[in-house]
Amino acid sequence: MNMVQLTPLLADLSASVTELKKDPMGIIRSGLGETVVILNRNEPAFYAVPPAQYELMMQLIDDAHLAQLVKQRQDDPVEMVDIDDLIQQASSISS
Repeated sequence: MNMVQLTPLLADLSASVTELKKDPMGIIRSGLGETVVILNRNEPAFYAVPPAQYELMMQLIDDAHLAQLVKQRQDDPVEMVDIDDLIQQASSISS
């Protein structure tokens, strides 16, 4: 028996490559600011992600990376510094 492989769609809205070719901006507008999955032969080819969502995704990825760094460094020794000294050092370097 052949098993059908199901592919999850990670968007609520979809359009075909053919529809996208006919009216790319219309497809994006119809998404109303949400991600649209573009299908090629009923398989996801790519996701059209609006700029606001893309920026949010990049921020979340950056936050996750920073959280990982914090966890890695949480047991490192603490070094006390004087903020005024750091500012003076930075200004002397840039001069």
